[in-house]
Order: sequence, then C-alpha cells, then structure tokens
Amino acid sequence: MNAPNADASKLKDMRAFSGLLSDRVYEVLKSAILSMDFEPGAVLRKGAICDQLGVSRTPVSDAIAKLESEGLVEVIPQSATRVSKMSMTEIREDAFLREALEVSAVEYAAENRSEELLARLARNLRMQVSQVENNDFEEFFKTDQEFHRLILDCCNVLRLHTTIRFVSNHMDRARLLLLPAPGRTSDSVKEHHAIFDAIEAKNPDTARTAMQNHLRQLIKRLEPLEKERPEIFAP
Repeated sequence: MNAPNADASKLKDMRAFSGLLSDRVYEVLKSAILSMDFEPGAVLRKGAICDQLGVSRTPVSDAIAKLESEGLVEVIPQSATRVSKMSMTEIREDAFLREALEVSAVEYAAENRSEELLARLARNLRMQVSQVENNDFEEFFKTDQEFHRLILDCCNVLRLHTTIRFVSNHMDRARLLLLPAPGRTSDSVKEHHAIFDAIEAKNPDTARTAMQNHLRQLIKRLEPLEKERPEIFAP
C-alpha cells in the first residue's frame, strides 16, 4: 500500500511566522508535522507545497533539509520525502535528556525564584485553566511550553533553551497527539500546579519530584497508543 500524500491545503498561512522566507517555510512545515496535520509516513510533494505557500522550490528544499537534520522527515534519494514515523526509542531518549535538564532547572528555580517569576507562572496557570475549559488544545500546548520556558529562563543559561528545543521535537509530536485524550489537559494543569506550589514554597526536593512526575506521564500514556496505532510508529 502506497503512503498517502501530505495535504498541503492544511498548511498554515506563512504570515503567522516571522523571519527569512526559508525560516517561515520551515516553521509552517514543522507546525504541520508536530500537529499531525502531516501524519507520520505521509509523502511531502514539493510542488504542492510551493503552490500552496506561493514560493519557489529553493526555500522549500532548505526547510526540508533542516527538518531532516532534526529527524522529522526522511529523504529517500531518487524516491520521496516522507514525514518520519514516531520512534518510541527516540522519544524515550529525548525524554531522558529533557528530564535531566528540566529537573535541574526547576530545582534552581525553587531555590532562587523571584516574586516576578511566581506572578508570571500564576498568570500562565490561569490561562491554562481557561484553555482547558474551552478545549483549546493548540493554545494550551503553547501556554504549556511557555510555563516550562519561564522556569528555564530563571537559570540564565542561554544554551538551555536551544538544547531543550533540540531534544523536544519527537516528544512534542507525541504530546500534541495525546492532548485531546480525555482528562489529559486537566491532569497536566494539576501537575503544573504541583510544580508551582513547590517553587513558591522554595522546596527544591518537592519541585524535583513534581517535575519528574509531570514529564514521565508522556511515556506512560504513549506506550498504549503505540499498540493502538502501530501505523504511525516506526517498527
């Protein structure tokens, strides 16, 4: 059975992104992959993408090369370019690395937090609650990411953000896939509240435990899905 073509009509408007043309094309394609609008295994047709975005082949080729370097697409010479299937091995590896970094970050935040950080985290949590009530999964995902970024910012380690982004691509696809599951977003908010409470109390040990519990939920919830939808996972 031949793999389906990715539906270029699902691509977002490039005006929603900033930067150079090739960067915007990259962000549009990456967004489609992470959101599962381009499903794992789907074939990317450069011509259809160019027509949909109104660009030449060069920025599309540049964007695909960058996505390949991140493991999100697979370029088969003289054949096709496909969205990479999800790999539990890679997701577990990325989860291990992310936990090591974010646990250290949240311990530091608990020991050194400011009133400004608490105010920003509290405001972020209120937004999460509203988005859960409205079943706004896309905006919730963005707010969830911002919650973690606020904690990372507290550490003042510039490469921390870059490293987290690099190891989060496969995890982000999985997270977006799981968000519509009943109770997942409300559970995530509760987990975030536990992290916030530990930071507010200046308790690094409790913060560590809360962050570990939160991050480990992904693998627990994803393992059953691997059996339910084997077509989107690599063997």
